[in-house]
Amino acid sequence: MPLSDREPQLDSAETPVLFTAYLDYYRQAVDRKLRTLSDAELRTSRLPSGWSPLELLIHLVHMERRWFRWGFLGEQVDDPWSDHAEQDPHGPWAVPDGLGLAELLDRLHAGGETTREVLAAHDPAEHGALGGRFTEAPPTLAWICFHVLQEYARHAGHLDIAAEIAGGATGE
Repeated sequence: MPLSDREPQLDSAETPVLFTAYLDYYRQAVDRKLRTLSDAELRTSRLPSGWSPLELLIHLVHMERRWFRWGFLGEQVDDPWSDHAEQDPHGPWAVPDGLGLAELLDRLHAGGETTREVLAAHDPAEHGALGGRFTEAPPTLAWICFHVLQEYARHAGHLDIAAEIAGGATGE
């Protein structure tokens, strides 16, 4: 996990190295912003869309797991949509009672470790496995990485809005 909140300064043609650095960077940016909010602010929505910062975090935890473990590796995962109310992939994000920031951040970083392992062991041109998330035509690891990276970047920006309103840290 990077200790800096500065964008990675890599100039590498090794796409797994770049993906790893940028995914770690955005994961850490989300972590840093969330740690500046009180528990009440983490659980409160101040936005018309209705999501709370803790709900955004549980979504990121599950999103990364869905794409790398369930998707690319084809592993069976318990409750892949449990970041959504009633496990409905189209439903709103929801955090189960009793689940807090520390445990969700631990899960976020554990998922990051899995992602780093996948990127170290597989070619970006390799297609995901059948049998987990995908029943036909799984995307390449490179496509999955781009998708997950854009999810992190987009949601880190969304978190800026909620954090700014709550008086927390913003920026990347």
